[in-house]
Amino acid sequence: EVKVVESGGGSVQAGGSLRLSCTASGFTFDVADPGWYRQVPGNECELVARIGTDGSADYLDSVKGRFTISQDNAKKMVYLQMNSLKPEDTAVYYCAADAALNKYVYCPRPNHYWGQGTQVTVSS
Repeated sequence: EVKVVESGGGSVQAGGSLRLSCTASGFTFDVADPGWYRQVPGNECELVARIGTDGSADYLDSVKGRFTISQDNAKKMVYLQMNSLKPEDTAVYYCAADAALNKYVYCPRPNHYWGQGTQVTVSS
């Protein structure tokens, strides 16, 4: 079965850290550039970070210097290390096997390899 599953969300205080993990089942993250998106109710689904097949990374401006995306050598896992978290980082975070665009109307994209999301809550 082809599946993408996120884990690692939770509640932290501002300034804290969380590490999100994304596991690919039935495929590997080498067919496209995987990434992490987030969405707050009423807002668009925005790209937080994307990692290329060469290991290069793109980040949302507001998370640069605080978040780091990485991938395991087997291309089965993608991680998002989130440090110095802020209340405005509160959202549901989604892992996508193909982070093609910077924004979508909704997360997750139907009929694509996306996970169901993990909640991140940062309190002040």
